[in-house]
Amino acid sequence: MSGLYDLHTHTTLTDGEMIPIELVRRMSVLGYSIIAITDHADSTNLDFLIESVNRLKTPAELYGVRLLCGVELTHIPPPLIPGTARAAKKNGADIVIVHGESPVEPVASGTNHAACTCSDVDVLAHPGFITTKDAYEAHDRGIALEITSRGGHNRANGHVAAVARKAECIMVVNSDAHAPHDLLDKRAKFDVARGAGLKKEECAPIMDLNIDCIVFR
Repeated sequence: MSGLYDLHTHTTLTDGEMIPIELVRRMSVLGYSIIAITDHADSTNLDFLIESVNRLKTPAELYGVRLLCGVELTHIPPPLIPGTARAAKKNGADIVIVHGESPVEPVASGTNHAACTCSDVDVLAHPGFITTKDAYEAHDRGIALEITSRGGHNRANGHVAAVARKAECIMVVNSDAHAPHDLLDKRAKFDVARGAGLKKEECAPIMDLNIDCIVFR
């Protein structure tokens, strides 16, 4: 399924400002047809988040939105990422993203590698100065690398885009939205991709990506 998408958003279920249905409504008005709610998760709240978001799928449909139930595995010790990602999928998550090694947070070294070598991970969020080797691992498993509009995390967008291009990885542009002012319209989303150094012809397939190639790979 193609359409305006965002696979990385947060709500009041963790550190966001909007309750889930408000996020859905605001994004539907901006033209989004596919949204993943991916609040910060570890073993203490994984089941709660999945159960909560899955309850919102029918209301989201009434706003014309296909809602994906997701989690962002955040600051998980790298050896535990595969098991936690597997548990999320087993318990009903449609999409699992991992909080990558952003240049502005003390993410454990090895997080990117653990995510890129785990088939239960769908997106590596803001992976910072990801290595080419890990990008090839992501490519081999169909894991997408994120280009983000989030302040701070976006400092490495140019590096991420260049490495993803070299490894022929799937790229996605996400907002990592926590508040209404973080939400992107279609033009702003395109500008984020262009600002990462991608050519116009490279942006089109990213903007029109069939999300099912990630979710159902």
